[in-house]
Amino acid sequence: MSAPKKHLFVFDIETVPDLDAGRRLLDMQGAPDDEVDIALRAYHLEVTEGRNDFLRQPFWKVVAISYVQAQVERGGGSQAKGGGEVRFTLTRVGSGGDADSSEKDLVEGFFRHLEQKKPRLVSFNGRTFDLPVLKYRAMVHGLSAPHFFDTSNKWENYTQRYADAWHADLLETLSDYGASARVRLDEVSRTLSLPGKLGTSGGDVAPLFAAGRIDDIRNYCETDVVNTYLLFLRWELLRGTISPASHEASVLEMANYLETERAERPHLGEFLDAWRLMEHSA
Repeated sequence: MSAPKKHLFVFDIETVPDLDAGRRLLDMQGAPDDEVDIALRAYHLEVTEGRNDFLRQPFWKVVAISYVQAQVERGGGSQAKGGGEVRFTLTRVGSGGDADSSEKDLVEGFFRHLEQKKPRLVSFNGRTFDLPVLKYRAMVHGLSAPHFFDTSNKWENYTQRYADAWHADLLETLSDYGASARVRLDEVSRTLSLPGKLGTSGGDVAPLFAAGRIDDIRNYCETDVVNTYLLFLRWELLRGTISPASHEASVLEMANYLETERAERPHLGEFLDAWRLMEHSA
């Protein structure tokens, strides 16, 4: 059995259609973006026999990667043979690179972090969407990520579906891997009195990108990973991985962090205000 992970990395990506790939696929060189976008969605509608025009993973490019980082601390004892009670200590909420970073730099930075820290990943739909997109984009840019694909331990690695000690995709775990309905992050967040979406959704990313509003995309992505982290803490409480006292300490730590950051990053303060309002109205 692998040693327990010491780092937690809750992540989310934001993407826009790769219209250059669409041009190559559909032989539309020189066509304007709006025509390519319409044709690419029509193509996906056709290949899914009218079920869905959502682009498949190779046809997206990454414009933001946001994260919550935390240390995984364990007390004495032998809880679940993992070294005693678990506590997650927040270190940072942020986004990779900056507003001017290239896609290659963002994707390379993600896989470099995995290589250096070997964290436990947490996502919402990361196994189905985020990680496949990141893998395709790594290939587009000629990158290498051997640690991610290390399957020397067959059952404990990043690509093993049920190895949630390596990658906990909450969309999978909450639905018992498809046995029950797969719900949206915004839906489950609001049932737990978390803010969910704050007026921006995934459908707004492409127009924001076209308008050059990269910082707005990064801010939106950061609030999504805060939702995901708080949901993850509640899930770990349910499983008995963390105690009620540890859960409460981690939640309070996040609230204090958001308060501290609100002057420099107003979107985090907006999230905190919405969170408090949700809790008071529950």
